[in-house]
Amino acid sequence: MADQVGDATLEALGYKPEFKRVLSLRDLILYGLVILTPTAPYPVYGIVQKISHGHAALAYLVAMVAMLFTAASYGKMAGAFPAAGSTYTYAQRSLNEHVGFLAGWAMILDYFLIPLLSVVYAGLTAARLLPVVPYAVWAVLFTVSITVINVRGIQMTAHASRWMMIVMTFSAVLFVFLAAFYVVHQHGWGGLFVGTAVFNRGTFIMRPLMLGAGVAALSYIGFDAVSTLAEDTQNPERNIAIATVSVCLIQTVFCFATVYLAALVWPNYNSFPQDETAILDISRLLGGAWMFGFITFVLLVAGLASALTGQAGASRLLFGMGRDGVISRSIFAYVSPRYSTPTRAIYLMAAVTLLGSLLIHFELAVELLNFGAFVGFILVNLSVIRHYYFRRKLRSGLAVFTNLIFPLFGTITCVYLWINLSTKAKYVGFVWLGLGVIYLAGLTRGFRNPPRTMKI
Repeated sequence: MADQVGDATLEALGYKPEFKRVLSLRDLILYGLVILTPTAPYPVYGIVQKISHGHAALAYLVAMVAMLFTAASYGKMAGAFPAAGSTYTYAQRSLNEHVGFLAGWAMILDYFLIPLLSVVYAGLTAARLLPVVPYAVWAVLFTVSITVINVRGIQMTAHASRWMMIVMTFSAVLFVFLAAFYVVHQHGWGGLFVGTAVFNRGTFIMRPLMLGAGVAALSYIGFDAVSTLAEDTQNPERNIAIATVSVCLIQTVFCFATVYLAALVWPNYNSFPQDETAILDISRLLGGAWMFGFITFVLLVAGLASALTGQAGASRLLFGMGRDGVISRSIFAYVSPRYSTPTRAIYLMAAVTLLGSLLIHFELAVELLNFGAFVGFILVNLSVIRHYYFRRKLRSGLAVFTNLIFPLFGTITCVYLWINLSTKAKYVGFVWLGLGVIYLAGLTRGFRNPPRTMKI
């Protein structure tokens, strides 16, 4: 019955249901956690701890606040517009069709980079484990593997994600257990409760904290992909909202526990042999060579898991834009009758991922990922205010908080984190947005027509 309501809502928006509604609330939460990965702090912990002057745990809490308000906004917009286009659809329907296109354009950058970065990281990790096999071979192997799984259907993607989630969760729990055991063994039970591991008045400066929070936000980037599966989901009006907020909260528990205990185990952040591999050095201290090897293996699994789910989410965003004709319908809006998946969009994603994994500089791609994400997050928060507070005039009681104050706070926080990105990331990001404006101007004859005119 709920699925029929979801299809009716989709049809009321002018769209024909084309995907099978097979994903449950549990599937959505698992999907979101897999794309974020419980081990997300591992690659960036040392960097965040160094940038924030030892306030990685606090930086993650700040990032969580921004992401939680934004997650609530995604949930509300999914209830109003349960379509696969996610950020693009919400901005298009609530703000303006031209703004909606630019929101989708910004998120294309984001969604292209999630699987690309994941394949790169997995390939580099595999090359370290087995150096006789060249990195390029790993990149091809991993790209082909995730593409085959996604082409065969969202159920297969969800099934593969469950197994990867088990491995990553076990790793996160094991790290927390060993770190806690180490601290208790060294300092007693009181050693687990050290306030300066969260806030140290002697080293605290607001600007470095916010810079650290911007990097910490990487551990949350991708939660919005849950909303791209609205047309694959049972009862999307309810389940998307619950899943999106739940994913952010659960991710915060994983991240905070990891970075807090890591700071207790190795309090002198200036003594890391290398910031990028600080968590591996801490793992070696906790469990020796076997723990170092296991964490390295888990990073490989996490990279593949994020690439798999990132590609699935990206293909749905492109499908939503292709269905509206703002990008090629014949490529992006095609759905395989056999697998009920947007196969052509998935194949294009695979080509971009493979090419990018061989050509693009890793550090720049990391910075650009946040640029596109924060643009989308800002516009979704504004979409809630426009749709619910102004258009539907829902302003009484708690509605003033959920429809104005909360999304406004999410907007302000995301804007602050966005403007604190590196100059290089903002330069390349604005070039990408500029190309989008030029394309949109041509598509709409100088912005005179709505951007729904592409026929091919």
